[in-house]
Amino acid sequence: MKKYLTHLITKEPTPQSAPLPETTQVANSAGGYSWAVDEWGHLRRFLILGSEGGSYYASERALTLENANNVLKCIQTDGVRAVNEVVAISQEGRAPKNDPAIFALALAVTKGDEATRQAAFKALPEVCRTGTHLFTFAELVNGMRGWGRGLRRAVGGWYLAMDNRSLVYQLVKYRQRNGWTHTDTLRLAHPTPANDTQGAIFKWVTYKPNKNGTGETAHVEANPLEWAEALNAPEDQALAFIWAFERVQKAADTATVVRLIEAYDLPREALPTQWLNDPDVWAALLTKMPMTALIRNLGVMSRIGLLKPLSEAENTVVERLTNADVLRKARVHPIAVLIALRAYSLGYALKGKVNRRGQAGAEKSAGWTPTPRVLDALDAAFELAFKNVEPTNQRVMLALDVSGSMSGGMVAGVPGLTPREGSAAMAMVTARSEPNYTVVSFQDKIVPLNISARMRLTDVVKMTNGLPFGTTDCAQPMLYALEHKIAVDTFVIYTDSETWFGKIHPAAALQDYREKMGIPSKLVVVGMVSNGFTIADPNDAGMLDVVGFDASAPALIADFGRGAI
Repeated sequence: MKKYLTHLITKEPTPQSAPLPETTQVANSAGGYSWAVDEWGHLRRFLILGSEGGSYYASERALTLENANNVLKCIQTDGVRAVNEVVAISQEGRAPKNDPAIFALALAVTKGDEATRQAAFKALPEVCRTGTHLFTFAELVNGMRGWGRGLRRAVGGWYLAMDNRSLVYQLVKYRQRNGWTHTDTLRLAHPTPANDTQGAIFKWVTYKPNKNGTGETAHVEANPLEWAEALNAPEDQALAFIWAFERVQKAADTATVVRLIEAYDLPREALPTQWLNDPDVWAALLTKMPMTALIRNLGVMSRIGLLKPLSEAENTVVERLTNADVLRKARVHPIAVLIALRAYSLGYALKGKVNRRGQAGAEKSAGWTPTPRVLDALDAAFELAFKNVEPTNQRVMLALDVSGSMSGGMVAGVPGLTPREGSAAMAMVTARSEPNYTVVSFQDKIVPLNISARMRLTDVVKMTNGLPFGTTDCAQPMLYALEHKIAVDTFVIYTDSETWFGKIHPAAALQDYREKMGIPSKLVVVGMVSNGFTIADPNDAGMLDVVGFDASAPALIADFGRGAI
């Protein structure tokens, strides 16, 4: 009998290779035990982080299947709620890429009940805000189901919901993606034009020449510019845009191209490629260039000599990059800024195939010299792209998991951006907002890491990338703080929750820290991979699980730390 009691009553902590007694812990992919994220939390992870590139333990295909099955589970449980989750995350710009939201919407259209399908059809313009989004959706649903009446009406409604000027902008800027064109989608949806101008626009996109070469549609194909002029295009803002687009295709000099850009706000995508190495053309484009386009083309503008130190272009770029309202209205995600910062600081672009871990197989393009002011502006923009963060003024320990599993896969499908690098960059947002912070990194032990909030993001990422790999023990931050008597109000651990090596579970280590230090410390777990695990005990009100690179995550961390949620 004593032997039985010995196994049941012990003061020894439960190792991470076994589940905590009387809990709902499940085995994670590394062989340890964590809690399962509920299906709605798992859905949010997927919508924000996606599954592109897979993870250390799961291939892209396996991780996609896991997440797709969870999306289907949410759709079957409450399809309308699932659609609302998709819309909220997409509309608020919380995700680095919109593709997971579009995928989930396509599943709702395909597998949902009638109420879910109607909600998904209604949400189409809210989630698919650009022509590229629409083409991605069309490709997905085309592979999952047929084009029934409801789907045709929804796609047609996407076009009809826009005013004519916005419509032609979409038609010109996003002419083809993923093997689809607006001609394809309009012919499938065949919406009824709401007015004569809209009818003329649809005809311009979908014209099909008569066999004998006669008729108005044949004239459109033969000379779209003459057709636009015949409609008195300059007198109608939408048709004028078409006229300007057709005119710039035949432009023979820079002055004409610049004049058309300035008069009609033509985007870069409207221009023939021969004009995209001209500084005067880029100067005209920069005046009203959308923020996402500006961020993506910093290298080009530097290479051609427009963006250089102390130039007017540099002043314009810096002013816009450091304007929080402009970034927020444009839904610029922090990862987009981080990608731009990494690429621009290199001084060259990569052409060809880039693998999931970095640059192998790619060739360098013609280079440029980055300007320090633009690098500083990008560094500031990364922080500004997150939702406003109010400091908690508490004692915060930011703990970065730098174990082997955090070095595999990529964050949100960004080549070369591993979870360990992404977590380092993200931790800087909290570090820069808090007066009392410390940063540590850990594997199966604490790894010294001299990181300061004043450091540039590229240097922080480079520092963590150079650390050796190791096994995972997510209890280390609490054990370290207890051993060294460091007073911490909130532990923030950036991890994939694939912990397995330690002699005590992270949740138990936190409880031990609370008791021995006399501090009601909280734990925030920042999930950096769209798997289904977390080290945060769902039954402990002092623990919170958030999604890494959710644009609202730093604000949530701060609100939780101060007790606002």
